Amino acid sequence: MGGIQTMKIMEPSAVHDFYSGVITGTAVKMGTKRLRDIVGAYSEAGEVEDLDRVMYEVYSFENGDPARAGNLNWGLTVMYPELVGEECNFTRGHVHADRSCAEIYFGLAGQGLLLFMDQDGGAWAEKVCQGSLHYIDGRWAHRLVNTGDGVLKVGACWPVTAGHDYQWVEDHPFPVRVFKKNGEIICI
Repeated sequence: MGGIQTMKIMEPSAVHDFYSGVITGTAVKMGTKRLRDIVGAYSEAGEVEDLDRVMYEVYSFENGDPARAGNLNWGLTVMYPELVGEECNFTRGHVHADRSCAEIYFGLAGQGLLLFMDQDGGAWAEKVCQGSLHYIDGRWAHRLVNTGDGVLKVGACWPVTAGHDYQWVEDHPFPVRVFKKNGEIICI
């Protein structure tokens, strides 16, 4: 008979407070997009004030070998209810560098849209709300839009090998824009 064995129990390197917080921990990266970083993407940028206002934050828990297929990343986007002119706040948007890698988004708080665009420029959207689940084919460009009056929080899980191709979206802009006019959401 063997003796009593001891095992080291460690604290997690990341914690996701799903509904009232963000992802925290030593293995978490955080980036902030201010209006100045993306002002040129808005149709009504004109004479915009307060270029330092935070539009959205992205948190990611990336662990494991980034070249090893099968490893996963975990992320969170926190979008503020900002308007540029009457255009709703949106993320930069991307398509996966490895088009064979899909992604899952899930709504945690707020209201918004997940815009999609295929490689031929066809566009459509799904409503995002607390509890909503969204499958994103690796060939589809995608972007979040906050259409609500509060913070939009959306979680994500994707393969480490997916990569982000932001340039493709800059070269092939989304053909649809989302505005809030007199409290009503209008897609043009």
